Amino acid sequence: MVDRDTIVEVLVTGGAGFIGSNFVLHALASHPDWRITTLDKLTYAGRMENLGDVLDDPRHRFVQGDVADPAVAGPLVRDAEIVVHFAAETHVDRSLLDAGAFITTDVYGSFVLLEAARHAPRLRRFVQISTDEVYGSVDTGSSTEHDELKPRNPYAASKAGADRLAYSYWATYDVPVIITRASNNYGPRQFPEKVIPLFVTNAIDQLPLPLYGDGRHVRDWLHVDDHCRALDLLIERGENGEVYNIGGGNEVANIDLTHQILELLDRPRSLIEPVRDRLGHDRRYSLDTTKLHALGWRPRHAFLDGLRATVDWYRDNDSWWRPIKEVDPAYREYYQTQYGKGDRQKA
Repeated sequence: MVDRDTIVEVLVTGGAGFIGSNFVLHALASHPDWRITTLDKLTYAGRMENLGDVLDDPRHRFVQGDVADPAVAGPLVRDAEIVVHFAAETHVDRSLLDAGAFITTDVYGSFVLLEAARHAPRLRRFVQISTDEVYGSVDTGSSTEHDELKPRNPYAASKAGADRLAYSYWATYDVPVIITRASNNYGPRQFPEKVIPLFVTNAIDQLPLPLYGDGRHVRDWLHVDDHCRALDLLIERGENGEVYNIGGGNEVANIDLTHQILELLDRPRSLIEPVRDRLGHDRRYSLDTTKLHALGWRPRHAFLDGLRATVDWYRDNDSWWRPIKEVDPAYREYYQTQYGKGDRQKA
């Protein structure tokens, strides 16, 4: 039994999404003294199914609401000791179609939370979840936390704006902010618009895998469990006002990733269908994680092992993703817009 006087009040925004829900599950399992409030708007990628294992946990409560609504988000922040801010529009492709939604949620939503954080009497940590995409395309070497930010698409720009806004609230108002910039995450319960779940689920059904351009774009892959462990460590040991890169150290070209997925599912490479490259497509991301490693963190998931487990999860849990891909009209409309015959062109 945990003494009520020792309970730590934690707010997780965007906690019904992919990384957020994995963090909620990780945190409740790792911290018996934490009581977590999950705030999520439940837009297309936020799903209550992601939190099914903890919905009846007495140390967890769910609040449906928008981080950009001060009436909802403000009181939750002011009651918290720790805020972990995942809530964001996150998919580059969607930002090319509707940049305004990204500015509203990612920038203005962060502003609403930070304004409330200024007046939170017990707040001791505000974690702003950013992304490696704020650095832009990296030709050589790896991005350090001190490198210039050069976002090249509306999503990355919205995250860069929120990132620097959070820093300004530490510098100006002494809000206890730390900022994390993680590389591409993968793992279970990722919405099937992102490349790994999209390609895995398409390959399961022997549908084409729409590969952008020449397929030589490089991403560093980080298992979501390793990301959650890094955040846990930084909540405890991070220094306010600092930025921390979180990378998996697994740089893989998209074409090689596609081949690995097909091999794991015993599907032919003929399923690969090159499509016209997306606008502003960054060629390579790479993170220098020396700063985080100095605190004692290392990724535990070897990429091929983690990818195999992820593929197995989607193969064994089609009841999670089939309703999205086969029933949800919004998903079908998005997919048709992005990859449908009218827009599909050989690269």
